[in-house]
Amino acid sequence: FYYCSPTGKKFRSKPQLSRAVGHVVDLGCFDFRTGRMMPSKVQKNKQKLRNEMLNSSKGKMDLNTSLPIRQTASIFKQPITKVTNHPTNKVKHDPQRIMDVPKQVFWEKRLQGLSASDIAEEVMRAIELPRLLQGVGPNITGDALLSTITSALHHSSGPITGQLSTAVERNPAVWLNTGQPLCKPFVVTEDDVRQQEERVRSVRRRLEEALTADVVARAEEATRGEQTQKAVVA
Repeated sequence: FYYCSPTGKKFRSKPQLSRAVGHVVDLGCFDFRTGRMMPSKVQKNKQKLRNEMLNSSKGKMDLNTSLPIRQTASIFKQPITKVTNHPTNKVKHDPQRIMDVPKQVFWEKRLQGLSASDIAEEVMRAIELPRLLQGVGPNITGDALLSTITSALHHSSGPITGQLSTAVERNPAVWLNTGQPLCKPFVVTEDDVRQQEERVRSVRRRLEEALTADVVARAEEATRGEQTQKAVVA
């Protein structure tokens, strides 16, 4: 059998038909005997092309020795470390990643109303701060003032001076120095240091007396227990 064109030309094989209309119609999945398009042949042709592409990409070596480049657009220079086995390779650090953790303004107010309790669940007396320590900001007094000072002493490695700017009192949300506690500027004098040392010595003496009294009381209690046991045995 054969196929006949409108002009009367006869095509007795699929190659002849492809040469005539292959530039217009894709005859890759055309069955010459049945005259139908076979979808199964389309899948086979796609799989064959995919395998050819994979085979062509295998076995090729990447001879590019240039350093990798970030694909994201950036206006800053961002160095990249090329990992090799060479012992003199130096690791470059990105200075942009070294930054301080942001702090919430007036975060110390969240600690207001909280107090410590002893073993008997009784509220312990709060620490009394010197009068020269005055808070700066909305209702920064008492527990909030103590929290901001202790936090600054614990986290900061520099001197604690308080808020030095006079504009803080007018608008603390704008002119606040987050590296300093929420209090007015203060200066610790030599007299303040000596008074604090005397307080520490006084507390240590009272603690020593209390420990001595406890040891004596325990010894007397042990002696009475031994005497009672001997009396029972006798």
